[in-house]
Amino acid sequence: MTEAANQILTAFALLPPEDQREVAAAVLRQTLDKASGDIPDDALVSAADHLFQELDARESSDEETETR
Repeated sequence: MTEAANQILTAFALLPPEDQREVAAAVLRQTLDKASGDIPDDALVSAADHLFQELDARESSDEETETR
């Protein structure tokens, strides 16, 4: 992964959970807009599901850390 991509991911991780969800949805929309149709719908749904599960897990972890 490039340094620019790593910087984006680092900045993304610092966002509040709601902003992370909005950014993730925007990235997926842009990706779909540029896709030539070679990505099967089920693969996109699976990727989105995985992404949102990861975000939920991070949010839960952040909440546990805050309550300590």
